[in-house]
Amino acid sequence: MPKRKHLVAPSVLSADFAHLYDDIAMVNQSEADWFHIDIMDGVFVPNISFGFPVLASIAHYAKKPLDVHLMIVDPDRYLEQFQAIGATNITVHAEACTHLNRTIQSIHELGCAAGVAINPGTPVSHLHEVVEDVDLILLMSVNPGFGGQNFIESTYRKIRELREMAAGRNDNLLIEVDGGVSNHNALALLKAGADVLVAGNAIFSDQNPAHAIAELKRVTPDLISV
Repeated sequence: MPKRKHLVAPSVLSADFAHLYDDIAMVNQSEADWFHIDIMDGVFVPNISFGFPVLASIAHYAKKPLDVHLMIVDPDRYLEQFQAIGATNITVHAEACTHLNRTIQSIHELGCAAGVAINPGTPVSHLHEVVEDVDLILLMSVNPGFGGQNFIESTYRKIRELREMAAGRNDNLLIEVDGGVSNHNALALLKAGADVLVAGNAIFSDQNPAHAIAELKRVTPDLISV
């Protein structure tokens, strides 16, 4: 199998909103690969985050791809708006989509990479019918809605199950992990088969966030086999 270096996507939800431009500039200048942006509606998850005006401001200054994670009901209503603002990746929740295949197709037709996320309580088997159709799958390793939660250990098993499911069917699939990710578990996540590490508090609560990003990028000096 080919080898590829893992990606790091700082979660803007944990940034200092009073100094958001400064945090965006820091990520731009860092070794980070993507901006991870959680969109919450207060219905699908018990919290509200960014609306379109804030996302548009982030997109204006961001110099790296926007990895947009929609934690909202009926995401199909807004796909075109997220693409127009500048989303590179659009990830929807399997639990929020009545016709998941159609939603994935719509994201691709907009020219964006299509991702599907599942909550900790949703088994990987629910993705069996779409694993060949998506560019990335996001495994939530905390219950979505708030930052700073403890990592759920069963995530390692789910990564391995998903990697096995994708083998020979979608070998280019990116497995993304979001929630409680830090230097303490990053190596284990990569060894299990993860490709993209989303980190919020581990980065933005650090006295030197750019250094925290660099540490996540160099968790292992060798490229991870996938």
